[in-house]
Amino acid sequence: MAPAVPVLTFLRPVPRELVHRSSIAEVFVTDGCRTSDSRFSVAAQWPRDHALYHPDEQGLSDPMLFAETLRQALLYVAHEYCEVPLGHRFVGRDLSFDITDPAALRIVGVPVPVVLEAEWTWEGGRPRGARLDVRLLVGGKSCGTGTIRVFVMDDRRYGLLRRMAWGGDAPPVPVPVPGEDSAAPLVPPRRVGRLRWKDCVLERCWPDGDWQLRLDRDHAVLFDHPTDHVPLMVLMEGFRQLGHLCVHEQVEEPLGDRAYALVGAQVECAAFAELDAPIRLLVEQSVPGATAADAFRLRVAALQGDTLLARTDMEWAGVGPRDPGEAPGRWPEPASLTGLAP
Repeated sequence: MAPAVPVLTFLRPVPRELVHRSSIAEVFVTDGCRTSDSRFSVAAQWPRDHALYHPDEQGLSDPMLFAETLRQALLYVAHEYCEVPLGHRFVGRDLSFDITDPAALRIVGVPVPVVLEAEWTWEGGRPRGARLDVRLLVGGKSCGTGTIRVFVMDDRRYGLLRRMAWGGDAPPVPVPVPGEDSAAPLVPPRRVGRLRWKDCVLERCWPDGDWQLRLDRDHAVLFDHPTDHVPLMVLMEGFRQLGHLCVHEQVEEPLGDRAYALVGAQVECAAFAELDAPIRLLVEQSVPGATAADAFRLRVAALQGDTLLARTDMEWAGVGPRDPGEAPGRWPEPASLTGLAP
């Protein structure tokens, strides 16, 4: 007899504490069930529009919704099915996703119901590690894969770990958010694929030309709740925005009216990103496709001083023509994108 197909609902979000969110509006997971000892199905609903994770000009769902849903799915499975108590901490090790069929994520008038077919794996060591591998399905059709790995620890162990990093019992004072007179101007929203100035996290640091992450701790999505470090999704948003800028405004050969979308990312975490020092974003490698049909690949690192925080390899694929009214010209200072490692 064939195994029963799990019946999942999309009627309401799961309790927000199960996915470590303060705002109910930011909970995308709606249901889940165990399908075997280590396998689960997790349902989620992606909004037709969102203040930060809005659809692109092609009408495709923001790929960062996949990354955030993958993060929420791991937390949900951990608490609901794998006996990890609420209050335990999850320290990111790495996160990756690949969207194999971007067209399947097109918004067609209703919120997008997605299902993650997931496998949970405990990994050894102290602290204990956990891994979730997923297959993304929309309308029953497979259109992507993803993996997230974390360390799982109780609050006491986490506190010891953080105090070692701070060199004391209290976290250092966070860096203030730059004001309008800052010497590090924000990049305009349309150049980084955003709609609002407040969602821009990419700053240009003159005169050396470095890119820097802007940390607005009052941002309702990126900083959904108080935290003692920069969340992984904030680093990923910085990676994505710099990737969008580089792909659509590369110096040597502008892409003209062709729109590219992020279809894959592999992020490796190396250290906590602290709130008390600037975070630089460095493009280490930029490899345009040989033709317009080929993917554009980028490697970007996040550094705090000389400490590597995280590194990502991104893949951007052509998804159609750009809106002529939105396609920006080239960055006014060609030096802004020079110095990319071969």
